[in-house]
Amino acid sequence: MNKSIIISLSHARCHFYRAKVSVFVERLWRSVKYAEVYLNAYESASEAKQSLAKYFHFYNKNRKHQTLMATPDQVYYESVRLQKAG
Repeated sequence: MNKSIIISLSHARCHFYRAKVSVFVERLWRSVKYAEVYLNAYESASEAKQSLAKYFHFYNKNRKHQTLMATPDQVYYESVRLQKAG
C-alpha cells in the first residue's frame, strides 16, 4: 500500500483559506525548512519529531522576530495581559 503525505496550503484544497493567516503560516514554514529541516539528516521520524519540537521551543521562546521585535510568546502573553486588564 502506498502511503504518501501531501502538505498544501493551496486555495483549491482549503475552503477556509485566509490570505492574512496564510502569510504567517508560510513564513513559519519557510523558517522551519531553512533553519531546521534542510540542515539536518534525520535518521528516523522520532528523531525528526524531537528535533522539530526543540526548534519550535526555540522559535517561540527565544527567537525575536524582525517585525514583532519580540518573541511570539512575549507578544501573545502581553496581548492576554492587556485583554484581562481592559
